[in-house]
This record gives sequence, structure tokens and C-alpha cells, in this order.
Amino acid sequence: MVERAAGALSLPDDWPAGPEASLALTRMGSFDWDLASGLCHLDETALRVLGLGPDDYDGRRESLTARMPPAEAARLDAKVASVLKDGSEDYGVYFRFRHGDGALRWTHTQGHVQRDDTGRPLRIIGIVREATEELADSAARTEADAARRRQTGVVESTTAALAHARTVQDVIDVLRDVHGLEHFGAASLVMGLLEAGGRIHLVAEGPQEAYIPGTRYTHVDDAYPMSEVVRTLAPLFIESREDFAASYPILWPHLDTLDIKAAAYLPLIAQARPIGALGLLYSDRTGFSAEERDVLVALGSSIAQSVQRAVLYDQEHDLAEGLQQAMLPRRIPEVPGAQIAVRYRSARMGRDIGGDWYDIIPLPGGRVGAVIGDVQGHDTDAAAVMGQLRIVLRAYAAEGHTPATVMARASVFLHELDTDRFATCMYAEADLSTGVVQVVRAGHVDPLLRDTDGSCRRIPVEGGLPLGLSAEFGRLEYPVSTVELDPGQTLLLYTDGLVEQPGFDLDHGMQQLTSLVRGGPRDLQRLADRLCEVVDERGGDDDVAILLLRRQGAVTPQTGGRLQQHVAQSDPEALVSARHMVRSAVRAWGAGRRTDEIELAADELITNALLHTDGGAIVTARVLSGEVRRLRVEVEDRSSALPRRRDAGESGVSGRGLLLVDRLADTWGVESRGTGKCVWCEFRVGDRPGADRPGADRPGADRADDG
Repeated sequence: MVERAAGALSLPDDWPAGPEASLALTRMGSFDWDLASGLCHLDETALRVLGLGPDDYDGRRESLTARMPPAEAARLDAKVASVLKDGSEDYGVYFRFRHGDGALRWTHTQGHVQRDDTGRPLRIIGIVREATEELADSAARTEADAARRRQTGVVESTTAALAHARTVQDVIDVLRDVHGLEHFGAASLVMGLLEAGGRIHLVAEGPQEAYIPGTRYTHVDDAYPMSEVVRTLAPLFIESREDFAASYPILWPHLDTLDIKAAAYLPLIAQARPIGALGLLYSDRTGFSAEERDVLVALGSSIAQSVQRAVLYDQEHDLAEGLQQAMLPRRIPEVPGAQIAVRYRSARMGRDIGGDWYDIIPLPGGRVGAVIGDVQGHDTDAAAVMGQLRIVLRAYAAEGHTPATVMARASVFLHELDTDRFATCMYAEADLSTGVVQVVRAGHVDPLLRDTDGSCRRIPVEGGLPLGLSAEFGRLEYPVSTVELDPGQTLLLYTDGLVEQPGFDLDHGMQQLTSLVRGGPRDLQRLADRLCEVVDERGGDDDVAILLLRRQGAVTPQTGGRLQQHVAQSDPEALVSARHMVRSAVRAWGAGRRTDEIELAADELITNALLHTDGGAIVTARVLSGEVRRLRVEVEDRSSALPRRRDAGESGVSGRGLLLVDRLADTWGVESRGTGKCVWCEFRVGDRPGADRPGADRPGADRADDG
């Protein structure tokens, strides 16, 4: 077929070309290496490939390897030896060969091993060819591939970093990071967010010297590159200083001093609408390849999604924070005789809103109520429940209920709400004239007490179930613990976010907090700030509320002091607490030598109520102001049976209580109180001589002989 076609056409005499001509034209030379003699023949083309003249080569292979770097000659010899040994027929190797002008050039050799019938190698024949340009092209492709991988890596790493950014400021921090700018290859960046009315707010510029005065707020219709990309929704690539100066003459004079040579402005588009623009400014390049443009557009898309998510988060956070602040007290009232500091810190993870709250409730008689609490959950529902619970606690306390009753009623209220939330809480009612603090705890963490010398200790407080749960399970008993707060001492109430840390138990957190308070500033506001700084540094997924109450000194209000304690019939600890309350009040109110008498009389009235009635008792101690100061102790119970004074006899074990009260008190009596009664006694605690003696100037008309 080939011969017939050749006869029909006029072809050159040397057609088809022989293999020697083809090899020569493609700069491939041949060699024939006789292994027995060691001689290696190179044809004319092979000599040219190696940069050798006819007189430069003596036919010995050692003369060739002498022109190769020793390491590459050894590598070539090892390759050939391996092929001869393992029975292979072919091999190929790249190596560098020194030409006559002294330059090293890359060469590639490919050989075929011929063997006898026994497999013994006889000769190697093959080709050598120029490979410098081939490897240069390969290196360029490798570098281009590496550059593409780096650019793709920039997008991937930036996207991964942005995945952890929750707020707009977090996004800015990721983009403005020095290493981030290095990855982008940019000298500085700017970012603007689109606001209502077409206004663009510049929210980021970096480094600091990149800011241009007058560009903090611009409009989409202005002659700025950022305005243009927001207006057109298309990326803008400025490839030279001349291009920048001609296109944006208003902006360029400011950038000229920053050594900016090129820029890429990317629209930030989310859900098919513009939300802003990002500008990357370069000082060491001109022009952008097609691949670089594609990478930057992909980067802008990733950044836009993060910015939109962050904007929505910031809006939700602002709403939640506004709700949280609305639910907390707008201001803390001035309380005579006390210093107060309160703080609230939202969580640094999660929804940034929770149910933590504090409150200060001024009460009659120089008393003050301090509340700290935490509603379960971290969302707007928790904040809403918190607000309602704070209001009812304040109302119950203002109505004059005892701390235990305040807590029990609040628990019933929360249980009856249409919610599945519960709350921990602590309520402390302090009489600043006596320093006596009655504390009730509902599943909350114990308070701390800081002394005047800076020492700090945990105050174990017996408690009940959290609010809501105690009502659900019918366990509304809340024991009342009494703490004496001396002038200068500070009571610290807080929520568990201050002491709970991942990986550590509560005791560890309490120890750390105790140590922190012990070494903290003396000033109350500075101490509160220091606690918040620790919370900010640590971060976490729970919000924190803090209330510090320091007693400044003994303050006696004009209406007199008042303390009240509920004593359950089967609660010996409450009885001890009531005795402690009376003792603290007597000492603080200056009863002088009558202290023991008042304590004994009060103890008799309390014991009598617990022994002879079916329920508990409410003990109240108060100062009655007037011409002569008097201290009054009241014991109220739910029994309508009136007490009777009688002679116990020599062998009687009871009946002496009212006789003792009659002998010790200046006056005593009984009053009906609805379904129950109140037995009371009074003692003069004035300063005039004889006023504190038993029986001095007792008005007999005020005494109740029976009932």
C-alpha cells in the first residue's frame, strides 16, 4: 500500500527518513556501551548533546562520569548496577553534565540491556538527550501548582478560621491578623458594611496607617472603589499605580504615600444582595492573573457568608443584651450603712444571654435584701423568666415576708408559670444596724465572707431545692441561716459561672475564687472589676452575676431596728439561729447589762410556743424609739390558746417560763393575731441611770396577768 502511494506521488529520494536523522533532528544521540571492554561509543548527535567535540572524548565511560557531579555520577552508577543485577532490561536517569564552557546542563539517558542466553549482560544501547528546558518547564509547572495550592490553602485556612468567628469583630480580627495579610499577599486591607440608606460604614482598616480620613462613612454613589463594587456587585482589580490614579483621583493622593501599587476590591454578597465590600491593597505587585482573580473572588464569597452570619449574630446579641439589661435593675439604690457593687458578664460562647440576675431591695427598719439567682438556660426565654422571678421576689420581700416565705412563694410562682425552667437563688436579708444577716439558699452556691484584714472564707449555708422544683415536689421548707456581718466585712454573692470551669470540680473553683478575693483590691468597685476581668480572660459558656455587700458600720434608723426569724417546730437549727439573731440584736442595740435577761426571756417565749402549739413560731426583735428606747421581743404562733402564768410547784418541770419572763422583763403581754396570737416582752435599754435594771419603773398596767 505504501509503495503504491509512493509511486503515485513525487517524494524525496531520502523518504522515509532513517532513525539517525529523526534522532538528530530531535537532539537525541545514541550510545553503545560494551560491558566487556568498557568502551562506550557516542554518535555525533550524542556528542553535541553533551557539549563534546570529536577530540574531547576517548571512548571510555570514566571520561564521561568525570564531567558529572560526584553525587550524580554515583547515582547513575548505582542505577545501572541495580538494573544489571536484578535482570531488568530498561532504565532511565536524569543527570547533570558539565559542558566545555563549564556550565552544568540537565541530560536524560535511556538504555536497553542486551543479554546472552544465560542472562549475562553483554552491552547497553540507548539514547541521550537535552533535558534542561524540559525540567525548567516542569519546575515552572510545579511552582505554578504549588502557587495554586498555596492560594487554595489560603482560601481553605481563612474559611476554617472564619468558621469560628461569631461577631463582626471576630471576622475583622481574622482578616486583619498579620499572618492573614501575609497569606493574602496584601500590605493592608479595608472592609465596609452596607447600612440603611446606601451608607457604607468602614469597620476595618489595617494596618492602622492605612486609614484615610473622611472615609469612615461613604455612600454607594461616591467615586470610591468600595462604593463601585457595592453598586455594581462585580469585583474590581486595579493593576497599577497609574490605573489607580486615573480611576480614583480623589482617593489616590492618600494612597500614594502608602506605597500602594495594586488593589483588589471584592463585593461581599450574601443571599443575592450586597452587604459590604472588602479591599486588599498591595505594595509589591502589579496585575492579577486569571487564577489569582478566581481565588480572590472565592475568598470574597467565603468572607461574605461569615460577615452575614456575624451581622445577624451581632443583631441578635444586641437584642438579647437589651432584653437582659431591661430585666436587670436599672440602678442600685443608695443604702445607708452599706457599700454595694454589682456586675453582670455575659457568656463568651453560646447565645451570650442567660438568666443570671442580682437585685437590691431596700426594706423598712434599716434592713436591705440582697438577691442573686440563675434561671436555667441561655436564651431569651431564660431572661424573660428571670425578669418575672426578680419582680415577684422583690414584691414578696417588700410585703414583709420572712426570707423563708419569700423563697417558698417564689418557688410556687415559678412552678405555676407556663415554663419548664427552674432557678437557683440566694436571698440575704441584712439588718445593717445589728449586722445580722438571714440567708436562705435554693440550690445555689454558698456565699463568701471577706473580713476587714482581707481574709476570705466560704460560708456553708443549709439550703433547699431550686425554685420551681421545691414546689413541684412539695418540699417548700427553706432553712434560714444567720450570719453576723461586722463593720468592714463584705458578703459576696455570685452565680456558678464564676466558679465552674470545664475539667475542674466546684471545690477547685471555690478555692480559686477565695484566693482571688483574698488578694483582690480593698475598694469594692475595683474588686468587682477584678472578678470580671478574670471572667473575661477565662471565657466560658455561662454568664456571671456578682453582688458585693459591705457593712460600713452600725447604723440605727430613726424607726428602730427589726429582725425576724421563722422557727419550725421540728427544726433545732432554726431555734439556734433564732437565739443567735436575738443575741446579735441585743448586743448591737446596746442593751448593756440586760443582754442575758433578754436572751433568757426570748428563749422561754420561743420554747413555750414550740412545746404548747402545733406549728412553728415567728420570732421578731425590734427597737421601739421614743422618749425611752425599748427593745421588744415578739413570738407569734398559730394557736389561739392563751398562755397562763402558774406556779410550777417544787417538783414541776414546767410552768416557770412566764414567771421568768415576768421577773425579767419590764413588761409583757399577749395580743391576738388573726388565727393565732403574739406573746411579747419589752426591756428598757436607755442610757439614764437605772434604766437597764430589772423591774425599774415598770408600768404594771401594761402587764398581762393571764392570757
